Amino acid sequence: MTIRLGVVMDPIAGLNYKKDSTLALLWAAQDRGWELHYLEQQDLFLRDGNARANTRGLRVHRDAARWFELGEPRELALGELDVVLMRKDPPFNNEYIYSTYILEAGARDGCLVINDPQSLRDCNEKLFATRFPQCCPPLLVSRNAAQLREFQREHGDVIFKPLDSMGGTLIFRVRDGDPNISVILETLTANGATTIMAQRYIPAIVDGDKRILMIDGEPAPYALARIPAAGETRGNLAAGGTGEARALSERDRWICDEVGPALRARGLVFVGLDVIGDYLTEINVTSPTCIREIDKAHGLDIGASVIAAIDARLGR
Repeated sequence: MTIRLGVVMDPIAGLNYKKDSTLALLWAAQDRGWELHYLEQQDLFLRDGNARANTRGLRVHRDAARWFELGEPRELALGELDVVLMRKDPPFNNEYIYSTYILEAGARDGCLVINDPQSLRDCNEKLFATRFPQCCPPLLVSRNAAQLREFQREHGDVIFKPLDSMGGTLIFRVRDGDPNISVILETLTANGATTIMAQRYIPAIVDGDKRILMIDGEPAPYALARIPAAGETRGNLAAGGTGEARALSERDRWICDEVGPALRARGLVFVGLDVIGDYLTEINVTSPTCIREIDKAHGLDIGASVIAAIDARLGR
């Protein structure tokens, strides 16, 4: 029986052909003989409690000039699909949350949703990492300026960042004597209305912020170290960092062993761990990237490994 896979994603025409990880997943599914169905977030809806979507058949190609073909629009129940990949990029806002409720209704009708919709809601990418304090640097989550200032005084060199950003946006490094600490905290906390995270600065960022891809609780054999540009604190590729694929260290594997069982239990089949030096800093569950860069460097097919893990969850 042919597996029918739906993918919720940003507009396919606007993706970066050379780097997009969703495209790698779709190639792998199509290579396996699966039938692909394309939809965007606004195509999901509920009718009388039944999760449905406006979809289009999809074919993907390994051709930078013509990487996709879409079929005619068709409405179907999510329960008619075997699998739905939720690959919509953040922002993680109310619309994203509403989409997870619709996907959860589809799961009740028999569709396997990757990643699990409840876990997408529950596992904030920065806060979820704090469930593993043995893996993390010293940190504080608060909106209280006095507490945040005290944390900075205690550690001297810290990072302040929002809980809902991506791509390195609104990340500030603050050291002793920084005259801008007041305005930074006022901006990030919206004058005490918004909770943020403070982390002790990790000097090993100069060697890269490693993205480790986890496939049903097990790590891919290589990570992508995202190395900051000169004069930058952030290694994110979106912030100008450069990527270098590296084998996992013993410490990396220990972190994966600590986190992996919880990911598997929560239905988080494809996840990106962010590790700086010896420390876990974030757990990316919404739409992890870096497949293509690691594949290219080491001749892997991580997309095929993810699809194989999904196939195993289907019990085939």
